[in-house]
Amino acid sequence: MKVKNCLIFGGSGQIGSFLIRKLTKNNFKVTVITRNIHQKGLKIKTQGNAGFIEIKEIKIFEENKIEKLFSEADYCINLVGILYEKKKGNTFKNIHTIFPTLLAKLCKKHNLKHFVHISALGINDATDSQYAKSKLEGENNILSNFPKSTILRPSIVFSNSDNFSTQFMTLLSRLPFFPLYYSGKTKFMPIHATDLTNVIYHVLSNKTETQVIECVGPEVLTFKEILQILLDLIKKRRLLLPVPLYLAKFSAKLFQLLPKPLLTEDQLRLLKYDNIPSGKYKTNSDIGIPSKLFFKDEVNKYAFMWKDGGEFSTDKYNSENFKKN
Repeated sequence: MKVKNCLIFGGSGQIGSFLIRKLTKNNFKVTVITRNIHQKGLKIKTQGNAGFIEIKEIKIFEENKIEKLFSEADYCINLVGILYEKKKGNTFKNIHTIFPTLLAKLCKKHNLKHFVHISALGINDATDSQYAKSKLEGENNILSNFPKSTILRPSIVFSNSDNFSTQFMTLLSRLPFFPLYYSGKTKFMPIHATDLTNVIYHVLSNKTETQVIECVGPEVLTFKEILQILLDLIKKRRLLLPVPLYLAKFSAKLFQLLPKPLLTEDQLRLLKYDNIPSGKYKTNSDIGIPSKLFFKDEVNKYAFMWKDGGEFSTDKYNSENFKKN
């Protein structure tokens, strides 16, 4: 069987680690592009089968170096994205619009078989968000430059290495109360990184022609319900307090000054909109890859580190059978 060559941009992140394992197990040779091989290289090398991973240290706008990789590639996957703007040049426009447009043009120039780009759910409605605008503009540019592309729009992606469930459990374990923006009514359909990886693999291996797919988990949860699940898993009691919009905006102004903002004004605007399928596009279930992993069941596997007692707080060590034996 011929080995398939795949370029992955953003492969050192949460989704990348799951995806590299999946692809290398299924006869894909992956070339992962990172801007800091000394910091990320060792982690990437351990994610898949030996001999099936190659790492290149290239900054994302070094076009000449990037283009050389496309001459031997069959597929390209873009996982690069940011949640907030901070560093000079690290803007939504650069990361979500200009960079994926560049990749789409290179895919066309070198006649790749497929380009998969990870976008975000709900961006059509969030017209007052710069994050959403940049994502949507990037999508449009990709499809106009390289129609053999598939845009995946996931809801919140979670796993034991995410910046969502783990960050919230950290905050909930330390704070006496937690603010509920928009009364905690915003709806989400969290999808586990494994389920999203299965969708990406399906798209590549089945020559999927669907251009936009909304990727969601198996259940609808409000923001408040998500927090209550996390509190239950780490066995904490906290006040969940609805916050007036003016106070939420003020807190966002302060939080976004931090090196790693807990909340930005743009993210606050995004929270107004439900993160569920729009009904305008196919979902992962529609293409035959429904999500199987539920939020509470999966987070429970790693939530013990936020409980009193840490690793020794697990059910295994607290069970009566263990004590007797």
